Amino acid sequence: MQRSMPAEIIAGLRDVLGPPGDGVPLHEPRFAGREWELVKDCLDSGWVSSVGAYVNAFEAKVAEACGARHAVAVMNGTAALHMALLVSGVAPGDEVIVPALTFVATVNAVSYCHATPHFADVDHASLGLDPVKLGARLRQIGVVRDGGLVNRETGRPIRAIVPMHTFGHPAAMAGLQAVADAFGLALVEDATESLGSSLNGRRTGGIARIGTLSFNGNKTVTTGGGGALVMNDEALFRRVKHLTTTAKQPHAYEFYHDEVGYNYRLPNINAALGVAQMEQLPDMLAAKRQLAEAYRLRFGGAQGLAFHEERPGTVANYWLNVLMLDRADKVLRDEILASTNASGYMTRPIWTAMHRLPMYAAAPRDDLSVTEDLEGRIINIPSSAKHGMLAARENAA
Repeated sequence: MQRSMPAEIIAGLRDVLGPPGDGVPLHEPRFAGREWELVKDCLDSGWVSSVGAYVNAFEAKVAEACGARHAVAVMNGTAALHMALLVSGVAPGDEVIVPALTFVATVNAVSYCHATPHFADVDHASLGLDPVKLGARLRQIGVVRDGGLVNRETGRPIRAIVPMHTFGHPAAMAGLQAVADAFGLALVEDATESLGSSLNGRRTGGIARIGTLSFNGNKTVTTGGGGALVMNDEALFRRVKHLTTTAKQPHAYEFYHDEVGYNYRLPNINAALGVAQMEQLPDMLAAKRQLAEAYRLRFGGAQGLAFHEERPGTVANYWLNVLMLDRADKVLRDEILASTNASGYMTRPIWTAMHRLPMYAAAPRDDLSVTEDLEGRIINIPSSAKHGMLAARENAA
């Protein structure tokens, strides 16, 4: 007798991950390096707050991982996005182009600038902003006034584009940069999910003029809570460093602040954890790719769904692995989610599309047909590096 799709997915997860035991989480941190040693060093030395050697070391490792000259560590990925928008010129009353298919922090950061999100659609291949559709949208609604692009429908300036690398799959950055250049817009790279991914040999986070990362507990590398901004421009680096440390002028003992700044810096104790985690990044990325390959082999050819793979020219970190239904069906999707979670394998749907959230329902938007289609098709399955190492052992056995 042919198994139902929920039963087939549960069987596939069991084949790849083994029995669920007390439950298999969606993504959990892996601490297998010097975490205890470096955090204890912070405690022993007393250097636990927002300055210290581990902050500098962590920033250097993050910059290197993104192929950039500079990184500034901050308290979380949302703070990084907020700061990136501010230093890119986003001001109250502006509009910022964001994908409707993203985590809410991308959009909230726009609101923190007292600007308005303008939702654009994504494409099926990258799950990120569609540059062709976006270019057509801007040509339709955009008019140049006073040297800048203005939305003729709202009268507001359009200031920036924020592509997000969904689940670690790089967005179409070349096309999006071309659109940004054509319309005189800043490009702010939301790489909060894609540490270790690359596009045509360029590592995400370091592709645009400024990029952002997250080190939340569910990310590939974690500092408990943390984020970073990444850039090559020296003047921009100094500006970000200044603003994220309450705009304090350097001095041995005096406190003088020359503008409104932000207390966004990452504490040294969190950075110590991050240094130990970054030392293991290659191994964790390799384990996650092993897991993705195990899923690809197990679910390849399955009827009614497919495993979402990286596209040519990209290397994905497979932060969260995706099973994609052949067609949008929220009833079936929810049946799968209920069955897998009840069986001990944590799965989840993609985020509610941003234009469906009450606080953003009135925001300007393009046709979002692809976003709405994907909303009813995507299922995330267990994806941590721990799972990858388990899958590798199972395959070897």
